[in-house]
Amino acid sequence: MSYILQTENLTKTINGKDLVTDVNMHVKKGEIYGFLGPNGAGKTTVMKMLTNLWKPTGGAVHLFGQKLTPHSYDFLKRMGCILEFPVFYDRLSGHENLALHCEYMGYYHPDCIENALEMLDLSAAAHKPVQSYSLGMKQRLGIARAILSKPELLILDEPTNGLDPAGMKQIRGLLKTLCAEYGITIVISSHILAEIESIADTIGIIHHGRLAKEIPMAEISEKSRAYVELSVPDAKRASYILSEKANLDNFRILDGQNIRIYDPDATPQTLSKILTECQIDILGIGRHCESLEDYFLELTSEERGPQ
Repeated sequence: MSYILQTENLTKTINGKDLVTDVNMHVKKGEIYGFLGPNGAGKTTVMKMLTNLWKPTGGAVHLFGQKLTPHSYDFLKRMGCILEFPVFYDRLSGHENLALHCEYMGYYHPDCIENALEMLDLSAAAHKPVQSYSLGMKQRLGIARAILSKPELLILDEPTNGLDPAGMKQIRGLLKTLCAEYGITIVISSHILAEIESIADTIGIIHHGRLAKEIPMAEISEKSRAYVELSVPDAKRASYILSEKANLDNFRILDGQNIRIYDPDATPQTLSKILTECQIDILGIGRHCESLEDYFLELTSEERGPQ
């Protein structure tokens, strides 16, 4: 299979410290690739190498079927990106900043600036100086600049930083539209798992500078297990009842009060009845399904190994 973006043993070392090591990413054309990892895991380091801002210490980046080199300037015209917090000419208006971007990108499509501002709900502030914008408005202007020229590949590093929940929802909808209607491939990094879970086709999980897993979201959904989560004052005592009285063994004690029961025949109703009969107080009980967060925490816990 050919990929619009692929990395091969991508490594970056600074002052003898390995920031990322042997990262192998595979991004298919027309998908949203969620790049997940806790703060400090190496997401921004990888993003800077993908956009040619940093040169790899080892390995390679392949974009549009060709190896990225220090002289691959033409690739940048086919990409849009936002890394960390976007920077603007503060005394210029939002419209003027986007017009300047069009000039140095050589992109002069009619109404492109107005359309980008409208998509990001910035039309009313288009002619105000950027120094008057809030943090969230600057973040949205950065996204407007990144999508302005309808790039083939959009690379976004924590694009919802500084946005309120309504703004985050708006950006999620916009990214889905860009991918579905314009065929733009999107790589988006985040440490907010719910944000990625709702839009990504594939996820890559980076942990301690290494790509721990790359997996389609559909596969995670297929692997998701239904369970009953039980909260009681004493999890050890309750687990004894579950084992001896309810004949259950497929459960996991999370902490001193919480238990997850994976047996398909266990229902909140039957468990409540048995525990009540054995004089076990129930603080909470309900049926759930494992999420990307559960998968992520399980995987990164395995990566850490014994402490």
